[in-house]
Amino acid sequence: MKFNEYQQRTKTTAIYPEDQGLIYTALGLCSEAGEVADKIKKSIRDKGGKLDESDLLGLKKELGDVLWYVACLSLELGFSLQEVAEGNLDKLRSRADRDQLGGSGDNR
Repeated sequence: MKFNEYQQRTKTTAIYPEDQGLIYTALGLCSEAGEVADKIKKSIRDKGGKLDESDLLGLKKELGDVLWYVACLSLELGFSLQEVAEGNLDKLRSRADRDQLGGSGDNR
């Protein structure tokens, strides 16, 4: 499946008020990213950071939720998921070419 196909298919499972789409999807993305972090945090606390099959399956599902919200938020902003992905790789490639992958700041 291609990025844009996935993004279009998210519409079939998107249930939120149209007039609140931007804020709803942004908050959902934060929430799901937090769930990913929480699962990893608990593996550190409870298992010394080791991930078993159950942990990996749970993380895979949560990452799918993160992807869903990224796709929906991108739609709300008028971006295709393909252009978001390509733009990210272009930005990182440019930083690598300029030896600027390390450090901080958006415009390096």
